[in-house]
Amino acid sequence: MQSTQSAVEKRLDQFLPAADVVPHKLHAAMRYALLGGGKRVRPLLVMAAGELFDADQDTLARAACALEMIHVYSLVHDDMPCMDDDALRRGKPTVHIAYDEATALLVGDALQSQAFMLLADGAAIPPARQMAMLKLLAHASGSAGMCGGQAIDLDSVGLALTLPQLEQMHQLKTGALLRAAVILGALAGKDLTPDEMTALNAYARAVGLAFQVVDDVLDATADSATLGKTAGKDAAANKPTYVSILGLEPSRALAEQLRCDAHAALAPFGDKARRLRELADLVVQRKA
Repeated sequence: MQSTQSAVEKRLDQFLPAADVVPHKLHAAMRYALLGGGKRVRPLLVMAAGELFDADQDTLARAACALEMIHVYSLVHDDMPCMDDDALRRGKPTVHIAYDEATALLVGDALQSQAFMLLADGAAIPPARQMAMLKLLAHASGSAGMCGGQAIDLDSVGLALTLPQLEQMHQLKTGALLRAAVILGALAGKDLTPDEMTALNAYARAVGLAFQVVDDVLDATADSATLGKTAGKDAAANKPTYVSILGLEPSRALAEQLRCDAHAALAPFGDKARRLRELADLVVQRKA
């Protein structure tokens, strides 16, 4: 895990414009947002899924870094006053605090563009599969994926969502990019059979939901120093969460059940899926 995180950090640094390139402020802010922080769960999933099919390492690195750019752009925008209005992310001031709101908006826009440019350039795979990867990333990022989930989240403040409604929101907001990580990593290696796609989708669904359930538990139980972001914000903002709907212990039990579901989904891949199993454990058992 540490080796992968270190390798991804180096490639992210290489794939970003240097801070001394015009426009200096924007490029410095992009680097501030993207480098030197975060668990890199999505790149880890890309790399682990790529192991299943002996994927080309440069293609994997590009997919992992592109996905992390999309994820970080969403965090930069999510932290802005017009959305979740947060001052702390990954243990340091958010981009609009460290710079300004206009710069934060442009950082998100530029990281999104950089992600697609990165995935479109230099991949050592057939063009049709590269196009499929680009389409997958676009779908997971847009209104049918992460952006759509964020829109539902903003519209749900103060509302009493049902459990299926909450699950739908998080399958889009968090789950779509996590699913994309798994499928992008696999596609870097080969065209997937229907059975392989079904198994990986089941794994990604379980991990995506588990990630959000654990996030809700941690938001209710951990402190800001541990999380690297403001704790207790969901309750303060009257947002529906798994903890507010199910309670704390049932939420923990659900996360554990989802971890077991993720393991079960990987059975067809045998020992080659060990890293994906370990990442499911990491998602559920993490403390921050």
